Amino acid sequence: MLSGAPKGENCLIDMDSKAGDLFSAEEAHPTGTGGAGILSKLWLPRGLSIGVAKEWIERRRVSIRPWASFVDQRKFSKPRSFGELCQRVVKNVETYNSNYTFIFLGLILYCIISSPMLLIALAVFAGAFYIIHLKSLESKLVVFGRELTMPHQMSLAGAISLPVFWLAGAGAAVFWVLGATLFVIGSHAAFRELEGSDMEELFMEPV
Repeated sequence: MLSGAPKGENCLIDMDSKAGDLFSAEEAHPTGTGGAGILSKLWLPRGLSIGVAKEWIERRRVSIRPWASFVDQRKFSKPRSFGELCQRVVKNVETYNSNYTFIFLGLILYCIISSPMLLIALAVFAGAFYIIHLKSLESKLVVFGRELTMPHQMSLAGAISLPVFWLAGAGAAVFWVLGATLFVIGSHAAFRELEGSDMEELFMEPV
């Protein structure tokens, strides 16, 4: 048996100290200059934080209109004139903008889930950006005499993963999402009758 191996309580103390070095949250620093633990580097950039995304989704969720009213077939009709169609589109986009936003996000999610190659491409992009970002925390990345900022890092990650996106048919997926979004939202906004309050507001507007 090796005489230098830790025994008993000394072994437990040694393991705790190593775990503290690896996973201590107190050493974590958002600039990457403080702390040598693993978790000190596993943080998201401020502009891409999960909290910001949650806050944005929560604001949209609060302002969303009831889906039962949104899809109520009794409130759909053909516009009587081109002017009425334009009024419906403008007012309905203003009224149901949060609903339309979630429809757009749902179409994006469906497109990603239904395309395994697109999932791989997104994983390559996320991995490339994460590696580049960690390198920038260890030392400043300078290209042609200029430091790589966050947008530059994302552009570099996009350039690295561009061949994978091309193989995944990302261009066709983008056009499909945009086309489906315009069709669904445009059809709803054009054929959805205006609410009573919206009609009164239109009548009160000066000509």
